[in-house]
Amino acid sequence: MPDNLVPAAELARRSPVRFPNESPEYRAARTALLAEEIELRRHLERVAAQRRALPPGGEVIGDYRFEGENGPVSFADLFGDKPSLAVYSYMFGPQRERPCPMCTNLLGAIEGNGADIQQRMAFAVVARSPIERLIAWKKERGWTNLKLYSDLNGNYSRDYHGVLPDGSEIPSFNVFTRRDETIRHFWSGEMTGDSADPGQDPRGAPDFAPLWNVLDTTPEGRGTDWYPKLSYGA
Repeated sequence: MPDNLVPAAELARRSPVRFPNESPEYRAARTALLAEEIELRRHLERVAAQRRALPPGGEVIGDYRFEGENGPVSFADLFGDKPSLAVYSYMFGPQRERPCPMCTNLLGAIEGNGADIQQRMAFAVVARSPIERLIAWKKERGWTNLKLYSDLNGNYSRDYHGVLPDGSEIPSFNVFTRRDETIRHFWSGEMTGDSADPGQDPRGAPDFAPLWNVLDTTPEGRGTDWYPKLSYGA
């Protein structure tokens, strides 16, 4: 980012936005908050730039086998014609009757942006359930943009932290690159329970799920004991 940025507090003071019947106390507090929001936006941009500048990660050489809706595919096939690939490890293994609601909420938001995302990069959802089960769930959910794959031998899920050593599942988001026919790991969300702050669930930053960002704009916030469900039927 440029070094000659106008201080956030000054930009906040310049804001012309006002709302009917607001008090001077409200405007002063909102202006102070706006300065912090501008700083947050700038920090997110600095973090994104630092992420983009990462050196090459480890080469992907494992025995990874997948089955998609149209049959078996290799890891390289997941890229299609794109140079970058994101893989989300979906908590929907064969031991689960239904998939993880939190994962499903996040993927539902990505589904809504799937056509746009895949103009710039490849995006794959990998789970350990058989592909027939994944296809049935995709149909039930009404997803049309997400590409789901079954991890046939479980190697990918184990190597890239979709499965813990004790066999339990965790969500995992990994990004890979393909340059000069060499596939490398680029980035992964690495914030775990060990890095969570007191009173918070483990979460990355920025949070990919729009749900939480929207709730954070309200006085009630996201809360501490509410989580999305797969359905809200009566």
